[in-house]
Amino acid sequence: MQSYEFLLIIAVILLSTKVFGLISERVHMPQVVGALLAGVVLGPSLLGLVEETDFLLKTSEIGVIILMFMAGLDTDLEELKKTGLASFVIALIGVLVPLGAGTLLYLGFFPDASEPLHLLRALFVGVVLTATSVSITVETLREMGRLKGKVGTAILGAAIIDDIMGIIVLTLVSAMTDPTVNPGLVLLRIVAFFALLVVVGFIMHRLFRMITDEWSNHRRIAIYAFAFCLILSFVAEHYFGIADITGAYFAGLILCNIMEAREYITKKMNILGYMIFAPVFFASMGIKTELDGMTASLLVFSVCLLLVAILTKIVGCGLGAKLMGFSWSDSLSVGLGMVSRGEVALIVAQKGAQSGLVDSTLFPPIVLMVIVTTLITPILLKLFMKTPPDAPAPTIRHDHI
Repeated sequence: MQSYEFLLIIAVILLSTKVFGLISERVHMPQVVGALLAGVVLGPSLLGLVEETDFLLKTSEIGVIILMFMAGLDTDLEELKKTGLASFVIALIGVLVPLGAGTLLYLGFFPDASEPLHLLRALFVGVVLTATSVSITVETLREMGRLKGKVGTAILGAAIIDDIMGIIVLTLVSAMTDPTVNPGLVLLRIVAFFALLVVVGFIMHRLFRMITDEWSNHRRIAIYAFAFCLILSFVAEHYFGIADITGAYFAGLILCNIMEAREYITKKMNILGYMIFAPVFFASMGIKTELDGMTASLLVFSVCLLLVAILTKIVGCGLGAKLMGFSWSDSLSVGLGMVSRGEVALIVAQKGAQSGLVDSTLFPPIVLMVIVTTLITPILLKLFMKTPPDAPAPTIRHDHI
């Protein structure tokens, strides 16, 4: 007989993530923190009301795809052109420093080199640390009147390039989990995929421009866009061995500068995401977090991971900014603005779990790192970054999960 328990589970997840999210908002924390905590409370660590099932796995996977598609849609290519070389250098050093430090940290705490995937596991911890989520930074800079300035523009441009570099590194590391796979073949597949993106991007961009001219505010535009996202995600994973979120991100990137359609598609995708798929994804990450497995050594690793996560972005991105002629004060502000990992690190961690590169014991340190870096970024910015005297009054904006 078919079980309908999944209906109750979804209802419990939606209600708990919303309640915890609102509580987080009341104490001036991002709602994503509340959603993560809701998953921890519902999961095996505390109440044990919800366990990971195939249904939840697939639903959360759609949530990840929607989040990455929206990240691609939100990319401002014009902003990227303005910052150009400076953003590239900031992002490059801001990826290399956390990648190297995270890898060395894992190797230092877990020196068992006998396992075949040991080095790849270490590399993946570095990959998780390369992630950047600047949504909190953007709101803080907007409140301080610094979003449109030199620092704000550099942070936004670097964050875009950072995401693209991180996805490429994620693709490379994930594709090498099979020891029988030739690294040269992996690189060839990646090159072939990006070549396909150029062709598909050119065709789909022109096609959507034609469609938009006729039906700019019709529901079919959002349906076509989401279908395109899902197909590109499937093609990336199935035919090229590249993470489906890579396909989703570039699907959004292809459509991001069709301004007539972008706002409408984003609006509809946002509804689809926050109504069900995004809450399930964030809750599922909390459910994966088994706190009863936290040993003393793992707790020390968690603290070290957090410190490395904060310092590597400040040093890496700050150094990149200084090399590009920023003042010491502005360089520090750029580094601080890139500290928050947010949902991007959770998405990367989930892909690592699916590839067998992140086991359940590493989820508590990663979730702790995400929560603390998300909370600490606006505090550090307000402490170390001066608000210009002509800044507009702060505006309150509610982003709902």
